[in-house]
Amino acid sequence: PSCFGYPLSIFFIIINEFCERFSYYGMKAVLVLYFKYFLQWDDNLSTAIYHTFVALCYLTPILGALIADSWLGKFLTIVSLSVVYTIGQAVMAVSSINDLSDSNRDGSPDNLHLHIGLSMTGLILIALGTGGIKPCVSAFGGDQFEDDQEKQRSRFFSIFYLSINAGSLLSTVITPILRAQECGIHSKQRCYPLAFGVPAALMAISLVVFIAGSRMYKKARPQGNIMVQVFKCIGFAIKNRFRHRSKQYPKREHWLDWASEKYDKRLIAQTKMVLKVLFLYIPLPMFWALFDQQGSRWTLQATTMDGNFGSIQIQPDQMQTVNPILIIIMVPVVDALIYPLIKKCKINFTPLRKITVGMFLASLAFVAATLVQVQIDKTLPVFPAEGQSQIKIINLGHDAAAVRFQPQLANVTVESMESTGYMTFETSQLRSFTVTFGNGSITENIQLPGGKRHSLGITRDETGIVARLLFDNTTSKPEEGNNLIRFLNNLPGAVNVTMGDTDFGTIRYLSASNYSLFAGGRKDLIKVTLLSNLSSCLTTQESFGFASAYTVIINGCTRGNLDLAYSEDIAPNTVHMAWQIPQYFILTCAEVVFSVTGLEFSYSQAPSNMKAVLQAGWLLTVAVGNIIVLIVAGASKLSEQWAEYVLFAALLLAVCIIFAVMAYFYTYIDPNEIEAQLDEEEKKQAKKEEAGDAYVNKDEAVSQM
Repeated sequence: PSCFGYPLSIFFIIINEFCERFSYYGMKAVLVLYFKYFLQWDDNLSTAIYHTFVALCYLTPILGALIADSWLGKFLTIVSLSVVYTIGQAVMAVSSINDLSDSNRDGSPDNLHLHIGLSMTGLILIALGTGGIKPCVSAFGGDQFEDDQEKQRSRFFSIFYLSINAGSLLSTVITPILRAQECGIHSKQRCYPLAFGVPAALMAISLVVFIAGSRMYKKARPQGNIMVQVFKCIGFAIKNRFRHRSKQYPKREHWLDWASEKYDKRLIAQTKMVLKVLFLYIPLPMFWALFDQQGSRWTLQATTMDGNFGSIQIQPDQMQTVNPILIIIMVPVVDALIYPLIKKCKINFTPLRKITVGMFLASLAFVAATLVQVQIDKTLPVFPAEGQSQIKIINLGHDAAAVRFQPQLANVTVESMESTGYMTFETSQLRSFTVTFGNGSITENIQLPGGKRHSLGITRDETGIVARLLFDNTTSKPEEGNNLIRFLNNLPGAVNVTMGDTDFGTIRYLSASNYSLFAGGRKDLIKVTLLSNLSSCLTTQESFGFASAYTVIINGCTRGNLDLAYSEDIAPNTVHMAWQIPQYFILTCAEVVFSVTGLEFSYSQAPSNMKAVLQAGWLLTVAVGNIIVLIVAGASKLSEQWAEYVLFAALLLAVCIIFAVMAYFYTYIDPNEIEAQLDEEEKKQAKKEEAGDAYVNKDEAVSQM
């Protein structure tokens, strides 16, 4: 059955591909944040495991192709590995349910090893599934067409790639929104089970849709895998060359010619062409090493930025959507506008030059990421080292005050209702402080623990000058854009404070509550109740931005009106996420000229039956690229993130120069011409043999006379 001139079966294949890509990219989008916030791994371990997973996803296609071509056939391979894939996604969703091991109901899992074990099992199954079916689905779609449907087949591949991008775009928008929801049985947490559960459901739908079209498919029998032949041919050539290494044997034109005793001329010629292209692939993994950091390092960079786009709040993992959006825009623009313009300027923009430009652009994207990182680093708070203490002064009085830290460490003047930033002292040197209001002053001795932050609240009331040292238990910037809020009571009597659903309890005069965590960008109702007469005051808090810490000072509560002052303990993220757009734009331009050209070039330089080998080689470059990230991030002991970006940019630039030299010496070939020559030689050989046979037959006839 057909529809609009296309076999009906391909519609099932396209829907299947859309669901599968949605499932994969959706899960991958939130993966690094799941490692960091749920499994509580640090940035480096999260990045390492993320890239190990991606590398696995690009190593398994070779396995998938071998199973399909040599044993099960494409249809059965897709079905069986999709089942593995669906199970993997389901295990992943289960692994992220914190109520699974949260016996004390405090909102964080008690048995992390259980969750880590389940996650890793899920990820291995997903890598087997997604990688295994990757080489089969597009080829299976191509098999559905007749030989005379060349036009429809090429249009199918365009629609197929569009469905990949549509799936990845939608899922990178939707799953981070699902992750940002709060859900849970006993305590409300970020909703990872939903963020992983929806991709799992779509994978199940993908499988059902694919099986539903089963009766309509053309299922080719497994033909044996050309990759196996190529490897055998190379292996035999090396072995044979090694056997005949002494001088008495004449040299051969090419080392692969040593396989001619066992393999035919055609296979050897084809293998030579393939190896010529694969040799050019050697520098390419470095590009993927940078490209795939969008999902790891760049997403982690976005967590330290401000995602407030007016009325819309962008999640850090949603910034990855910039890539598929730009791809959909840039591919037609580059094809229809930029390449023709370059052609008009009489520049010969060969495929290898395009690839070189792609590598250079990716390197440039990391320079842009470095500039953004340097700006972010300027806004990050500095916490005290082990032998240091930090103190900030909050003046709660109605007059300016002077504070002197002894012995001769610092003198500070603080205006009324103002506060200073944190000042850092060597703990061993700090002995005492003197507070002066007007003519009066007090001196107090202090002994602080090292490595901690403190606030010094000072005021002058009817009893005289009062100084109260408060412990600030903030040791790092709040994660996930959350805010830390605490209240300091500057009213003579005790008060009870609630903000949203959080009860801060009773706070006495010049005392502070503990910090509580609130989601960034929220505006909650603050209620202060005076315990002396039980009268209450209400107000709606200001927005505290993202990833900040504030001390809210209660200065007054009269006739229902609250008088609050805000002292900033940790500044919110101020570098806007929009500053990531330039680096995404440059990297997407790099991908368009690199990735699209790379495959086109490969196919143009090798015989048609060797496409599978080149596809495997191309996917292998992606896998190796991800392994490079593991090695570089692990081996370089760079403490600064911007320095790591510079390192990657420099490495790719160096590789880009090496590739440019290799490309310069490359001579383009036409596989069809070489195939035609081989056909010609085979015909001549066949004629010779026929003539020989005829001669032998004639001889036999003469001898029998």
